[in-house]
Amino acid sequence: MEQENRSIKAENHFREILIHLGEDPDREGLIDTPKRYIKFLTEFLKPKEFNFTTFTNEETDEMIVQTNIPFYSLCEHHIAPFFGTGCIAYIPDGKIVGLSKLARTLDLYANRLQNQERITTQIAERLMNELNPKGVAVSLKAQHLCMCMRGVKKHDTFTTTTKLLGVFKTNDAARNEFLTYIK
Repeated sequence: MEQENRSIKAENHFREILIHLGEDPDREGLIDTPKRYIKFLTEFLKPKEFNFTTFTNEETDEMIVQTNIPFYSLCEHHIAPFFGTGCIAYIPDGKIVGLSKLARTLDLYANRLQNQERITTQIAERLMNELNPKGVAVSLKAQHLCMCMRGVKKHDTFTTTTKLLGVFKTNDAARNEFLTYIK
């Protein structure tokens, strides 16, 4: 009941924002918009935790890379969407992770009010903590609608962030191999 009351209150606040913007929240296309918007934010900003399933590495000691992982987030400064793709790599040292967990880790940290740099770091640190691998490398490439639609209004501009830990930070060959995957 309390959650329902909070949702109704949030919907009413969003309705007031629409009025502030000069919109008529009672017109056909906007009648249910406050309810839909609050439902969207509630669903999107509560990513589901998951079991970080690991397995014995079965002598796999070379880089494991997952590329072109789509992600969506909301800029914490403007609550405008940013979206793109991620590349996640690690070199096992005893454990490998179920492949879906790499993409789920990206979603876990992206589906929040965020900034791209923090997401990149959070993914890398989570994988280092969960797997204790020889190294982790994460690269995210995203388009930020806060740059496209407001401010400088530059479309087709992408931001790339990386976080290198372990051998990816200290070993030129590992770093260079990873960089070939993100080009």
